[in-house]
Amino acid sequence: MHALYGFARWADDIVDSLEDGPGAPTGDEAARRAAALDRLSADLVRGLAGGQGAEPVVTALADTSGRYAIDPRHFIDFLASMRSDLTVTEYADYAALRGYMHGSAAVIGLQMLPVLGTVVPREEAAPYAAELGVAFQLTNFLRDVGEDLDRGRVYLPQDLLAAHGVDRELLRRCRDEGRTDPRVTAALRAFADLTRAAYRRAAPGVPMLDPVARPCIRTAFVLYGGILDAVADDGWTVLNRRSAVPRRRRALVAADGLLRVAAARLTARRGSAPAAYPSAPCEEAA
Repeated sequence: MHALYGFARWADDIVDSLEDGPGAPTGDEAARRAAALDRLSADLVRGLAGGQGAEPVVTALADTSGRYAIDPRHFIDFLASMRSDLTVTEYADYAALRGYMHGSAAVIGLQMLPVLGTVVPREEAAPYAAELGVAFQLTNFLRDVGEDLDRGRVYLPQDLLAAHGVDRELLRRCRDEGRTDPRVTAALRAFADLTRAAYRRAAPGVPMLDPVARPCIRTAFVLYGGILDAVADDGWTVLNRRSAVPRRRRALVAADGLLRVAAARLTARRGSAPAAYPSAPCEEAA
């Protein structure tokens, strides 16, 4: 998990750094970031082919990919979406956004699935893992509308915004003036509905996970979904503040997850846990 996260974070930081000020990168800065992604992509190809990565995180990723038989295309698709963030600043409709999220979110779930392990064949759980990645990213898009706007990007589909009388200029005014607008609120509500639908589609996949991993993902499922409630409770003011699940709620859900993990590990040590599916592909890869 550290290797997968480290690689994703490395690439994301190349694209989303605000060290040179707000707004989409232009000119020399855009070229610098594109070149950095080119170097990372070439390093990834060498590492996945069995070579030594120039960056330690690539060497770690290649090792993890080999151990768990993770499809290399997931990493290639991820970098393709990261690269699009350098030039694409909005999406015409939800279908276009879903195309972007295949590489930026769905493949993250697919990368994690072999590491987490499943009690069903991996291919059966894969669509749900991909959809959960999408649900998490849609939640990020809703929570981070203001921050993304500062980076020059609007991830809320343009047709959804237009249906409620919202455009980039209105979003910018609300952000700059620290205010809300009924039209923006209506658009955010509609986007939250799309996000909740993604969680509903992903939910059947959680019981398919290895019992030891299941409580961790369920905790993330509950807490990330809770961000949608926090956004609503805050009055849909995401253009001006970052909504978060209350600390007490986070602590209670996390504590319950830890107890469930402990119980699952104890059951596994006693040999009464259902058979999981992470090992066979890994042994084949080895």
